[in-house]
Amino acid sequence: MTGQPTSSTEKIRCDACPVMCYIAPGQTGACDRYANQDGRILRTDPVVMLTRSLDTGGRIVPFATRDWDGDAFPADTVVTGIGSGTTYPDYKPAPFIVASDVDGADMVTVVTEAIFSYCGVKVKIDTDRHLGAEGAIIRAEGEPVGHVTTAEYGSQMLSLGGVHHLTGGSKPEGRITCATLLALCNGAAVTLSIDGGSSVTVQAGHPPIVDGTPERRMRVGCGSATIGMFASQWVGLVDEVVVVDDHITGVVSEHQAGKVLGWQPTGIRVKGHRSTPGRYFRVSEPGLGWGGTRLTDPLEILGPWEARRGARAGLRLLMVSTTGEEFGYYELDESLTPQKKDLPPALRATVGMIDENCEPSLCTVLFMGGAGGSLRAGVTQNPVRLTRSVQAGQTRLTSGGAPCYIWPGGGITFMVDVTRLPEGAFGYVPTPALVAPLEFTLPRADYLAMGGHDTAIRTLGEVRAEGGEYQTHAHLTAPPEVPS
Repeated sequence: MTGQPTSSTEKIRCDACPVMCYIAPGQTGACDRYANQDGRILRTDPVVMLTRSLDTGGRIVPFATRDWDGDAFPADTVVTGIGSGTTYPDYKPAPFIVASDVDGADMVTVVTEAIFSYCGVKVKIDTDRHLGAEGAIIRAEGEPVGHVTTAEYGSQMLSLGGVHHLTGGSKPEGRITCATLLALCNGAAVTLSIDGGSSVTVQAGHPPIVDGTPERRMRVGCGSATIGMFASQWVGLVDEVVVVDDHITGVVSEHQAGKVLGWQPTGIRVKGHRSTPGRYFRVSEPGLGWGGTRLTDPLEILGPWEARRGARAGLRLLMVSTTGEEFGYYELDESLTPQKKDLPPALRATVGMIDENCEPSLCTVLFMGGAGGSLRAGVTQNPVRLTRSVQAGQTRLTSGGAPCYIWPGGGITFMVDVTRLPEGAFGYVPTPALVAPLEFTLPRADYLAMGGHDTAIRTLGEVRAEGGEYQTHAHLTAPPEVPS
């Protein structure tokens, strides 16, 4: 048993993960999470405890740390998987199986740090800018770590990691994929390059930086949606409005919103694939210009104006992007050619309204993993019952105290917003794989009925007094006593 003291001069084999490091005295294993101190394997980080009011600013209480002030834990303290240790090899009960009373209900929370070879992150980047073609390879330090996936409304989407990049390629690919995922999950900035596309710096909760330029706003909607929202504000101020967008460019005089408002035809002609009245696809190739197109001059998408359909000298035209960041005001001359003019103050206010209604451009990072396999044996002797209980909503799955989205279908496949976990919640092992905290909470009666490890259940007071299989350094150095 590696958790027991040995000679202080011997290397000790750590069995906390499949790597099975031999750790010399005073050194840590390859993961930096376990160390040999005085002939004993210990966990280098403390177990983190939270109050259930975490989302409203509740306390985060590290367990048994030397700088802890010794205050009593709140009555609703929850033990998280952060710093708890793992169940590897998985025939053992989870590191902490904690009994608690929740509003008079007898509950059990099973806590572990899970090792994930099958994991990745889904990244939502709020930008209209074209980052790369769908399916394009994404690289970190030159190694493939994922691909561009289908864009969503106002955002580009990336899929990073997964078992094929972690373990199915070269050693550098697996190592760099693991390092990239770890950095993103722990809130660090990572620069990615997209084959045939852009370089983008991604950091959860921060604006993306595309080809060296920070993004400011995500679009208010497509060109058609922008007209639907703001057409009424342009009545009487301008004769025609074109909202340039890579997906759907809108033309107010042809759009249904314009028709309802009594907008008159202007004789405008737009180059592109006409969908329904006032809505055009593919007016330009995607790029870093107006509305996510390649356009630096929006007049490129206009054909000759037609007098027989309403074009006339002096006709006023506003062209604007879906974020309001790019705009131009024009008037037709005697030859029906648009001439650029200064934007009138009244129209400037409407452009400002578009900008005001755009939300800040941010990166969202969701960790995605499959909590299946043998880690379930740390929870129950009949693993499929845990899967069914999670899927049925009888067992609540959290990650570092943060709520998870559970995918329907087989297995326990979940996603969690990494910004909702405490700092430094994720780790790694050099197999390579990520380590993420998990907590399974359910009524005690249900836990016992599914074949839970009843003899391993402990109270919070017992957890504080006894620690886990691998003691923390702080616990070994006698933290302040706390009243039970």
